[in-house]
Amino acid sequence: MLIDIKKVKIIVTVPLKNVEDVRKAMCEAGAGVIGNYSFCTTATKSIGTFIPNENAKPHIGKKGKLEFVKEDKLEAVCDLSNVKQVITKIREVHHYEEPTIDIVPLLDEEIFN
Repeated sequence: MLIDIKKVKIIVTVPLKNVEDVRKAMCEAGAGVIGNYSFCTTATKSIGTFIPNENAKPHIGKKGKLEFVKEDKLEAVCDLSNVKQVITKIREVHHYEEPTIDIVPLLDEEIFN
């Protein structure tokens, strides 16, 4: 079976106070379109952890110290043709030096017919 990937899900973790900025940037860049609807996203509460090393420039936390941050895991579908533009916009507005961004290929339900 040959599978043609046309959409992905972009998932990014964002500090709670910055979620709306990232959601807006993602959706204005082309993510979050499902049929006749736009700005389709979902957010799940999470706790992110990290330790910035000596070369880091952390927005939150201190170098060498384990940090716990209340975040949302923000998710939106995205056409393959818009992925680069969406990722670029996320990085422009995200406050983290190194945001966690997952790009997950999605299967079209029509392949199961």
